[in-house]
Amino acid sequence: MLALFVFFSVRAEAFLSAANLTLISGQAGILLLASLGATLVIIAGSVDLSVGSIALLTGAVVALSINNGFGNPIVVLLIAIAVGALIGLVNGVVFAYGRVPSFIATLGTLSLFAGIGLSILQGSTINFTNQAVRDLAIGQFIPNVQNAALIALAAFLVVWFFARRTRLGLYVYAVGGNERVVDLAGVRTRRVKVLILILSGITAGLAGLLLTAQLGAAGPSLGSTILLDSIAAIVIGGTALSGGVGGVGRTVLGVLILTVLSNGLNQIGAADYTQTIIKGLVIIVAAVFTMASQRKLIVK
Repeated sequence: MLALFVFFSVRAEAFLSAANLTLISGQAGILLLASLGATLVIIAGSVDLSVGSIALLTGAVVALSINNGFGNPIVVLLIAIAVGALIGLVNGVVFAYGRVPSFIATLGTLSLFAGIGLSILQGSTINFTNQAVRDLAIGQFIPNVQNAALIALAAFLVVWFFARRTRLGLYVYAVGGNERVVDLAGVRTRRVKVLILILSGITAGLAGLLLTAQLGAAGPSLGSTILLDSIAAIVIGGTALSGGVGGVGRTVLGVLILTVLSNGLNQIGAADYTQTIIKGLVIIVAAVFTMASQRKLIVK
């Protein structure tokens, strides 16, 4: 992380400018929100492929609501949470009670929710000028730190407390470690799965809201990179895709590394294909390192 800062600060004069660091805070905040709930799903040994579609659908609903008189920031926040929770509930029920593997279940809902979002947008972009809503993302309650980062920090603290300080949170790790043993111990694992997918829906919905607020619009491409970026951040942070190992604290590190890398590559004028190649290499190295670390723990 430090090496990236040093490298890009030397290669790009504007990298350490107040304006760019403020931009990084907002970008990191939105990606962190999208990744928080998804981290818990992966820790439980599953995966949520619908986070990008949830962001798109939530953004479309939010933009439409604002243009129909529901422009109070608190109301908009509640709408985003409600939409995300409802979508997460659908994911959870299909996965846990329909006994459909999470990969297949959320792959299907990825298409379903994206289609609903696009039908709301009707193939066009919904713009709005509500500054109070826009300030949820780009406002600066603390100078040079976008509000998106502060909201993400608050969400991180809530999710961290849930994962590390509550019984249900510990069950998430247990399910990812050995679901059958947890089942035999009397834990209602299906409820745990539904809960974490609801949480993933809520955080993805909030990410969609803040991305929409940041842009002042919701369009068909909204959230198109969120899925891959969130999984990349989770893997780079060191959470194992096999489940049972990791945490949202690690995801924060992964988000910062990925955001600084993306921003820095843009600052030095790297071509899009170069950025894609570098990101891919970083993800592969991080995944190999995480798996190697797990094997060492097993040997010990």
